[in-house]
Amino acid sequence: MGCHRRTVRLVARSRRAASADRRRPEGPATLGSRPQKRACRPSCARGGGQEVAVTSVTRLRRDEGGYSLVEMITVMAIMSIVFAGLTNVFTSASKADIDMQNRFTAQVNTRLALDKFRSDAHCAYDVNPNTPNPWSTAQSSITFKISACGSGDVTWCTAQQTGSTTRWDLYRQAGTTCSSASPAIKVAKYLTSAAPFTGFAHVSGCGCLASVSVDLITGVNRNAVTGLYRLRDTIYLRNSTRI
Repeated sequence: MGCHRRTVRLVARSRRAASADRRRPEGPATLGSRPQKRACRPSCARGGGQEVAVTSVTRLRRDEGGYSLVEMITVMAIMSIVFAGLTNVFTSASKADIDMQNRFTAQVNTRLALDKFRSDAHCAYDVNPNTPNPWSTAQSSITFKISACGSGDVTWCTAQQTGSTTRWDLYRQAGTTCSSASPAIKVAKYLTSAAPFTGFAHVSGCGCLASVSVDLITGVNRNAVTGLYRLRDTIYLRNSTRI
């Protein structure tokens, strides 16, 4: 690197002489007839590059110093908040997916159960109980009297779900009795009513067939009254007597 040369003027004075101005002149000055110049030390000379070296080392150490404890704690706190949010989103999505699958399964099972109930009703010529006529209250169990088709009488009933006081399962069993034990077959779950068989009528004098009504309401969430799925129908017993 280039050097800046500065000329220094030396002035002799006696003890009685007034104090000379010690400020360095702006331009070159001479002592006698010879100008005096002071050269700056080049950076390549011994000790000349100390300032540059110290600055470089300081900058290098600052770059390699890493993070402080406060910075690390701040980063960890921010990352904890981010991960907590992602975990909540993932958990909510998983719960929503499970709930959707349960709803879909419950709805499919309920539709299949109603189709089977229709098939039994179409084959039956009577039901038990058949009094009063018509029913005054809904029933939790009904037996179809079948002789023309199928394999004999079939009984439908409900049973309370284990660990729940608001949901019931629907069972179908061959014969005149029904329970939640084998050989009964569970055909639907999550019913909101213990008495889904809502009506029976065999009106006299109109030449009508006997009919039975069913109302199947399912809800996966045991503590909610929303998101319910409902299927209801009135089915005529095709083999009943017209009276």
